Amino acid sequence: MKLFSEMTMKELIRDGGHACDCQRHHETGLKYLKIEQNATRHLPEAMKSLSLKKPFIVCDIHTKAAAWDKVRETLEHAGIAYTLFTFSHEHVEPDEFTVGSMCMKFDVTCDSVLAIGSGVINDCCKVLAHVVGCPQMVVCTAPSMDGYSSNSSSMIQNRIKVTLYNACPSVILADIDIIKNAPDRMLWAGLGDMLAKYIALCEWRISHIVTGEYYCERVADLMRSSLNKIVAAAPRLMQRDSEVIRAVTEGLILSGIAMSFARISRPASGLEHYFSHLWEMFALDRGESSELHGIQVGVGTYICLKIYDRLRMITPDRALAEKAMREFDPAAWEAEVRRIFGKASQTLIESEYAIWHKNDPARHRQRLDIILKHWDEIQQIILEEIPRTDFIVSLMQTVGMPVKPDDIAENKQDTKDAFLASRDIRDKYLTSSLLWDLGLLNSFPIDECR
Repeated sequence: MKLFSEMTMKELIRDGGHACDCQRHHETGLKYLKIEQNATRHLPEAMKSLSLKKPFIVCDIHTKAAAWDKVRETLEHAGIAYTLFTFSHEHVEPDEFTVGSMCMKFDVTCDSVLAIGSGVINDCCKVLAHVVGCPQMVVCTAPSMDGYSSNSSSMIQNRIKVTLYNACPSVILADIDIIKNAPDRMLWAGLGDMLAKYIALCEWRISHIVTGEYYCERVADLMRSSLNKIVAAAPRLMQRDSEVIRAVTEGLILSGIAMSFARISRPASGLEHYFSHLWEMFALDRGESSELHGIQVGVGTYICLKIYDRLRMITPDRALAEKAMREFDPAAWEAEVRRIFGKASQTLIESEYAIWHKNDPARHRQRLDIILKHWDEIQQIILEEIPRTDFIVSLMQTVGMPVKPDDIAENKQDTKDAFLASRDIRDKYLTSSLLWDLGLLNSFPIDECR
């Protein structure tokens, strides 16, 4: 069976998808993809291939400045009608207000949604397209994240950062002439989002052992391939050479395809993303702005690498883990969740008791037994998946991007709270979950990993 990492893009997105040894059928909703200079010129052809006539176009003031002139010229030259909606405010949040605004402005004579943008615009347009029942297309404006071709959206719902699974775009046009002119911070964000895959793949494999979570080695191998492609090109990223930008963009889109194949975000995000999610939530509650998601994720990756440096030296202690579970106080846990999450806390507390049961002593005992039995295997996974911290730090410094929390003005308390509460925000087995099962989370020296 041919590995996904050995396939061309055309083979990966073929109609009918791929059978797999993991017993899942892997496919993507992506039907048309161009990653090249002047890729925008293919928009009429892409629409024709899907029998689309009139797009509802969404952008913000920044992405409009980056790409609208080329898109408009292409559409008008081909005689294609459209409706344009532009967010006029400086910062667009991926939340109910944004999606509601788009729904209220949606032109029902349109048969598709065209996103001009990257992370937030793309995610929100996925939700809109799902709601109105139309195909989505996207003209990429920056190599800033890996979600272009994923089947999920990173959104804020009821003040909590959540992942919504809807559909990936049917069309992606990555115009290198546009993308290579993205601001430095957007390039850093894309690299940061990809460096996260080291942590994500490690955690996915560990969760497969500890919780029995679904895992597919062929999908993981595709993610590693996209990561390797970007890491190899990264030292030349800031030169904005077209071939380097193309390689990075292709790696990001491959990453999204891997998520679509797995039908979950697990191949692409882990604890490092949760630092970003929680920092964003803290900033939102305070009415403050936050750093770009991918840049935060890069910093979260650095913290996670430092955590793994210590985790490699740990010898599990059953007595310590069982003592921590006996002393676990649900009331104290609730109070801590309320302190950290504020208005969003009640939803998380109710989810734990009604659905997740992560804190249940019997389930803890089951996980602990597995961890102790398979500790050597877990350590081998860490050895295989986690690179040297100094290598990643050197790579980040080479391109000039932020590395540590202080570089993006994230303080010690917020970093500690994000670390402790990461396991509470969703039912996903993370490195912090492993430390909690071992009775080490609350005493872990996270300040020394900053």
